[in-house]
Amino acid sequence: MSAIVVWAELKEDRFKKPTLEALTAAHRWADSLGLPVWAVVIAHEPPKDALSILGEYGADKVIKVVAPEFANFSPNAYARALAVLMREKNASYAVLPQSYDGRAIAPMLSIWADAALISGATTVPEKTEEGFMARRIAYSNKGIEWVRSAHLPLIITVKASAFVPEKKPKTATEEEFSFKPKPEDLRLKVIGIEKIATDKIPLTEAEVVVSAGRGLKGPENWGIIEELAQVLGAATACSKPVADVGWRPHHEHVGQTGIQISPNLYVAIGISGAIQHLAGVASSKNIVVINNDPEAPFFKVADYGIVGDAFEVVPRLTEAIRRYKEQHAH
Repeated sequence: MSAIVVWAELKEDRFKKPTLEALTAAHRWADSLGLPVWAVVIAHEPPKDALSILGEYGADKVIKVVAPEFANFSPNAYARALAVLMREKNASYAVLPQSYDGRAIAPMLSIWADAALISGATTVPEKTEEGFMARRIAYSNKGIEWVRSAHLPLIITVKASAFVPEKKPKTATEEEFSFKPKPEDLRLKVIGIEKIATDKIPLTEAEVVVSAGRGLKGPENWGIIEELAQVLGAATACSKPVADVGWRPHHEHVGQTGIQISPNLYVAIGISGAIQHLAGVASSKNIVVINNDPEAPFFKVADYGIVGDAFEVVPRLTEAIRRYKEQHAH
């Protein structure tokens, strides 16, 4: 029996937004094909609530692939496990989140499962007379392309924030799948993990992001950005030049060569909007630009723009939002 397999990615022993987005895409696709959804958890020790969480978001079955070798992420071993499972279970479709780890797994899975791959899909594949067709963003977010495949199996990776996580409660069953990685799949080993201690919202999960560039003139002025982010419940980000000169840490750099994000709201302050920066943020649902240069390229893609001095506009905006929230607290 065919099914749609979803790699249920774990981060810090939790299923986060990218996994729930992938499940949402999978159960919509499954509904159109009349197929079940199988969520596959690859781990040294799966979370105890895996069955309830994955079932709540549309999984008919939770398949656990458990081995000591999965204590740390290994793209080769994870891809091999999924490929073997797809072959043995006769699964013709797979959905992965287009996270860093998902993008590492997908190409190898495509080869080992002899499957077609559509990466960065923003729609559920639609069945046509010539195969399946899905939409994706192209040319650094400057275009849209439709990709068609007549080959099965078919794998898709789901672009971040293309699907809003949608609950579809199922009484999921549970199964264990026996798989032991081969030595050649474990040649890449994690020898240490350095965590950045922070209580801030991770950029890849944030619904709202406040970002700033060289228009802030120096790291000592970042307080107004932090305050605006705090009242909005937002993550903070920056442009590449700001990270390069050390004003802000590199893990806040968004753009073509940094982190690519798709929040519901992106506020760009003192950023001109070079094409390399836009490539990382252009798929944001709403973009607000604050810049004192009315000719800044960012205004051409902005949904809302404020021409003015950031040092005057941002504090006033922060205070206005704070007052609004206080007045509508009850």
